This record gives sequence, C-alpha cells and structure tokens, in this order.
Amino acid sequence: MNALILSAIWGLVMMFCGVFVKSKSIPKYIAVLGLSIVLISSMIELLTKKSFFHFGYNNMLNTEGFNLSFIVIILFCTLIYFLLTGSEIEKVGAHVGEYFALIFFVLCGISIVATFNTLLMLFIGIEIISIPLYILTGSDKRNLKSNEAALKYFLMGAFSTGIMLMGIAFIYGGNPNASFYIDKIEMGIGHMPVLIAVGLLFVLVSMSFKVSAAPFHFWTPDVYDGAPTVFTSFMSSVVKVAGFFAFLRLFEHAFGIVQDQWQVLIVFITVATLLIGNVTAVFQQSVKRMLAYSSIAQAGFMLLAIFALNDKAKEGILLYAAAYSLASIGLFGVLTKMEDYTIDGFNGLAKEQPVLGLAATIFLLSLTGIPLTAGFQSKFFMLMAAIQNGHHFWIVIVAVLFAAISAYYYFRVIQAIYFKEATKTIILPHSINIPFKIMLIVIAALILIIGVYPELVIGWMYR
Repeated sequence: MNALILSAIWGLVMMFCGVFVKSKSIPKYIAVLGLSIVLISSMIELLTKKSFFHFGYNNMLNTEGFNLSFIVIILFCTLIYFLLTGSEIEKVGAHVGEYFALIFFVLCGISIVATFNTLLMLFIGIEIISIPLYILTGSDKRNLKSNEAALKYFLMGAFSTGIMLMGIAFIYGGNPNASFYIDKIEMGIGHMPVLIAVGLLFVLVSMSFKVSAAPFHFWTPDVYDGAPTVFTSFMSSVVKVAGFFAFLRLFEHAFGIVQDQWQVLIVFITVATLLIGNVTAVFQQSVKRMLAYSSIAQAGFMLLAIFALNDKAKEGILLYAAAYSLASIGLFGVLTKMEDYTIDGFNGLAKEQPVLGLAATIFLLSLTGIPLTAGFQSKFFMLMAAIQNGHHFWIVIVAVLFAAISAYYYFRVIQAIYFKEATKTIILPHSINIPFKIMLIVIAALILIIGVYPELVIGWMYR
C-alpha cells in the first residue's frame, strides 16, 4: 500500500533532515515534496488498483476504493495544511524536521486505520496516530499550557487505549471463531453473547474518547487550547475525521449485523455531543477555544454516519473529511496570524486584511452549513443517511436545531470581522505574505466548488 510505506519512509527522511539540515525553512520544502509524492502514488493506486509495493499482509488491510479515496482526501488536506501553515511550524521550536517527521508518522497510522481488517491493526493504527500527537501537543516547551495539554492528552489517551484493549480481549474471548478479523466476528442469533456485548461497549467508549464525543469529550478543549495553534489545526481536522472513518469501518463490518442492539447508545452519544458542543461553544470568548467546542459539535454530526451505516453515510463521511478539514485548516491558519485569539481580536479584520476577512467568513459559513458551501453538502448527506436508516427520525430534527444554534457563535465572529471597528493592531506585523493569501483563496474556492459539485469528492469512492 503506497501511502503506508511511503509516508513511513518519508518520516524517516524528515528525521535525518532534522539531524543534518540546520536551516529551519528547508524541512518544509522537503516535507511538501515528500507529501506530494505520497499523494500522487496514492492516486495512482486508487485509479489503477495496483501498489508499488507487494508484501503479504494476510488480508489484515483492505485497499478497496472507498478506503483509498479517503486516504487521498486526507493526504490532499494535509498538503494544503503544509502549504498554508508550514512556516508557522518553523516558529514552534528548534526541531522543525522532527515535527514534520511526526506528522508523516501520523499519516502512516491514518493509512492503517483507513484500511484495517483486524482489531489488532486498528489498535496499532490508533497508537501510531496518538503517540506522535502527544509529542506535538507539548512541543512548545516554554509554554506551561502546552505542557499541561500534552500531559492531559497522554493520560486520557492511555486510559482510552486500555479500555480498547480490554474490549478487544472480550470480543476475542466471546467469539466462537477465535478471530480478530472484523468480518469474522460471530454475533450469534438473537442477542449478542455477553462477552461480545461487553467488548462492544468498551470499544464504543474508547472510540468515543478518540473522536471527542460526549460524554467522553472533556479532554478536548484543554488539549486543543494548550497545543500550539498550528498543531491544533491538524489535530482537530485531519486526525479527527480519520478517527471517525475508523469508527465507521469498525462498526459497519464487525457489528453492523446487530445494529439494532447498539444503535440507541449511538443516539444517546450523538444527542449529548450536539448538546454539549453547541451550547458550551456559545459562551466562549476565545475563538480557539470556541473552535475546540465546535469540533465536538461537528463530531455530533459525524456520528450520524455511525448511526446510519449506509451508502449515504459513506458518501457523507468523505464529504465531511474534505469540507471540515479544509475549513478548519483555513480558519486556524488565519488564527495563527492573529495577535489576540478572542472574538474582539477579530474586530475590523475585513478592513485591515480584506482577503483574510473574506476567507475566514467562507470558512465559518461552511462550518455553519450554509448552502453553496462544502459544509452544507456534508451535513445534508449526513441527515439524508439518518433519514434513510428509517429509525429514530427525531434525531434529524435535533441535529437541524443544533445546527441553527451553531450559527449564533459562528456569526459572532463574522459580525466582528465586518461590523465592528478595530481598537488595536489585530495582525502580527509582517506575518502576511502573498503565498499565504493565495492559499487562503484556493481553500475558500475549493470549499465553494465542493459545495456546488460534491461529486468531485464522492466520485472517488466509485473508481
């Protein structure tokens, strides 16, 4: 599998780059080159169904079109992330090459969780994602909030990992086939065996921790707020949607046949996530912390894919991966240039920096789900998936109501950008250059194009 092997190889290249290259700007260009190679090779594999590397993995990975299309979307969004905020990674600390190496190792883990076919590969993939993120969260060693965030993230991550391992052990112990393969777990007739039911509950709790779904979300605001903003951008977008893809794949293939026995639990978690994420975001004054809570609210919409488990849900998760990642990366990119992270810090942004103001507005409109944006299409597909499922129709009405509530806190920032006067300097001096503005325009254009033509993303899964 091209993405898995090449991202691991380029992670090693970036490690040696950190050792032998003293310049802080060169690693960014090497990383962009490497990611471009990984992206192109993954697109070739998706189109031709042939990998550059042939090794026996005993059906532990499944490289079908749906999985590979998700990997291509993730790699493309990460490339956009590098191009937009690569220069900000240079400012975090002295180990720039190592930071990029850790991101490539995260992409290696994402390649595994997007294609896993056994519970053990799921565990390995999640750990390969998580461990580099613990380091990136605490990379700003001079900042006590960053150190605190890294410690909280590590402790919560270790706790949820233990729960996942316990769940896997119960599923294995209660499975007559004695298999870790997700499509060979024997559910029995009627009610699930007790051991498998307990294991499913533990795995559900663990995956809810990983994707910051309520009531297992409490680590998210402090971690996202304390981590360097440039890494929060990556964690809250690419990493989050990768967790949901793994969530969807696990429950579709391993537990889909007994969906009626666990669907009520997903309904409870979805409603709680939408409620806590949206209501808490309303009261935030820091835009960065508001985006942390809004990411919890967005997780509530993505949980509708787990609730539905149908073709519309698969199409919706691909759209959400592209729409949410692009909007979050773009908005956090603007945030990295701000002097003040509060809502008042955005006062008059449109007058001082019209391009940044317009781009930020498009990103916020997409996160809200306004028509003609990619965010609208992704939410629409999620709602359609829930309707087609045919159960608990009321959850669709609840999701729409909370989407309306989210408009309040997103539009507060838009109001500050266009309708309030700046009382101080709001942009870090000499931090805005032409390439940065061009990338913002490109991201905003992509969001609008996908909003009008969602088949541009969905079509990849049918290749």
